[in-house]
This record gives sequence, C-alpha cells and structure tokens, in this order.
Amino acid sequence: MDVQVTSNSIAAMLNFQTFPFWLNIILFILAGVTVWISGTRLTAYADIISDRKNWDKASMGFIFLALATQLPEIVTNTTGALHGNGELVLNAMFGGMTMQTAVLAIADIFIIGTTTLSFAARKSINLLQGVVLILLLSLVLVATMLGDTVVFWHIGASPILLAILYILAIFIFLDYGKNNGWSVANFPEDITQKANPKDKRAKNSHTTKKLYLYSGFASLAILVSGVLLVQTAEAIATQSGLGASFIGVTLLASSTSLPELSASIAAVRLGAQSMAISNIFGSNLIMIFLLLPADMFYLNGAILNSVNDSAKFALVSGIVVTAIYVIGLIVRKSQTFLRMGMDSIAVLIIYITSLYILYTLRGV
Repeated sequence: MDVQVTSNSIAAMLNFQTFPFWLNIILFILAGVTVWISGTRLTAYADIISDRKNWDKASMGFIFLALATQLPEIVTNTTGALHGNGELVLNAMFGGMTMQTAVLAIADIFIIGTTTLSFAARKSINLLQGVVLILLLSLVLVATMLGDTVVFWHIGASPILLAILYILAIFIFLDYGKNNGWSVANFPEDITQKANPKDKRAKNSHTTKKLYLYSGFASLAILVSGVLLVQTAEAIATQSGLGASFIGVTLLASSTSLPELSASIAAVRLGAQSMAISNIFGSNLIMIFLLLPADMFYLNGAILNSVNDSAKFALVSGIVVTAIYVIGLIVRKSQTFLRMGMDSIAVLIIYITSLYILYTLRGV
C-alpha cells in the first residue's frame, strides 16, 4: 500500500500539467538555457575532435551532432507514441523538420564575415544529404496520402522501409565523405579560417580523452534538459488552451529544435559551415528513422494512419524549405540582405507563412 502511494506521488510530481503555469514557464526557461549551453559546448568538442582525428566535419555533423541533438526527440516521441498520442507525435516530428531547417536561416546571421551559409559551405556532401532528405520526405508524404499497411504486429510497412533506406543512406554518406567527392574550386581561404577567437581558445584547452568525456556529459545534459523542455512546453501549451495540432507544430517543435539551433550557431562561429548544415539535414533524416520506433510503441495500428492535415502540410513545408537550401548550395550566391542569403530569407518567409496556415488548421 505504501509502495503504491509512493509511486502515485512520484507520478503526480512528474505531471507538469499539475504545476502552476508560472512554474512551468521558469522550468522551461532553465531547461532551454541548459540545452543551449550544452549544445554550444558539444559543437566545440566535435570540431576539435574532428581536427585532431582528421575526420570529415560534415560526417561529424551528420552523425555525431545530429544524433546527440536528437536525443530528446527519441525519448519524447516514443513516449508520446506509447501513450497513444500518434497525431501529436507526427505533428511534432514533421513540424520539427521545418523548424530545424529554418534554424539554418538563423545560423546564417552568425556567419563570420560578409558572406552566406550556402556560399561558405563548399562540401558537396551537403548537396547529397539534401537530395536524399527530399527523397525520403517525399516517400513519407506518399505514405500519408495513400495510407500505411500493417505488415507485422501493429507496425506499418512504410516506417520499416524508411528505416532501411536511412541506414543505406548513412553508408552512402560515409563512403562519399571518405572519398571527398567534389568540392568548390577557387574557394576563398579566408572564409574557412575565420572563427570566433574565444571559441577557438576554449576548444584547444583539453586532451582528446577529456573531450570525449565532456561530449558525453553535454549529450546527457541535452537529453535530460531537452526532455524537461518538451514536457514543460506541452504543459504550457495545454494550460494556454491552444489547439493540439498548432501546439505540436509550433511550441513543441520549437522546443525540440533548440539543441540544433545552439549547435548550428556554434558551428558557423567556428567556421564549420558544412558541419552546421549536416547537423540539420542529419537531424531531419534521423526524425524520419524515428518513425519506426514511434510506430513500434504506438499500439493503435500504423502510426502514419493517424496523420492529420496539419502534419501533411508541415511535411510539404519541410520538403520545400529543404529544396530551397539545395538550390542555394548549387547557385552559391554570396550577396547578403539583413546578414542572410536569399535562400535563408525565402526559408524564413515560408516558415512564418506555414505557421499562420497551421494556426488556421489547428482545429482540423
């Protein structure tokens, strides 16, 4: 009896929706600050490790940074699926992809020097990542339009296929990065050399073994604080009375994108532009892979069959903004407006417009 009372008390303590609104706001801010600091430090550690080990920075961004910054989503999406909130999970996942891509536009402002992110990133692997991301997002969109078919237990065929394609894509990216592919000729060396002096001093003061240890601590801090950030965001959204679809695509998506934002800004300040882009493209690709564990934990059939119009629209927006950056990486214009390239400005306009449309669809 005492054990049952204790467990119920703990469950009540962890139910943030029972907390006062002002307390959830404070916890949300504290968690956000912790995530920001941890993401910034993790990027600095990844940058110096890649320098010392002579590893490709785009691959570091795609695998190491993307996985670390996606840890909160892994927990929150699988937990949400287990609780039967398939609609909210899909809204948060697909809305998060658009928000994370818009993060690149914000990171563009922090480029050292008078140039753009798409011009400074000269690694062709970023183009490959963007094209593969558009391909997989298009397959997800087709699955949501045609409906998914359960092939094993309650798991749909689409998440299984997408997970296989994601693993195949990793091997393609690693092989391409190892062979270097092609790169931009006559690239201005001063762009790659410019970086924030404070960031450069901070990352050179530790041994490689300590950097691995600190990276683990930073990843753990992102996981714990990121989950707290999402839980308090969900409580704030519920207490504010907004519609579930709009919550999933805006507040929850914004909170889960904070690790990517801090990591991307830190990367461009270090002069690792390809790492910043790979972090975002890699994070979105991991989000597609997470459809499989989400479907495994979702016990009400194939999770993609619970998609609504808001999630479909967010998915289309994700395809469009990714395509814009792929075009920017091909055209490679260095002219800026408000310290951003035209591709970044277009992405921000589309994202803000999509938020308005999603708000009108919040009751759908």
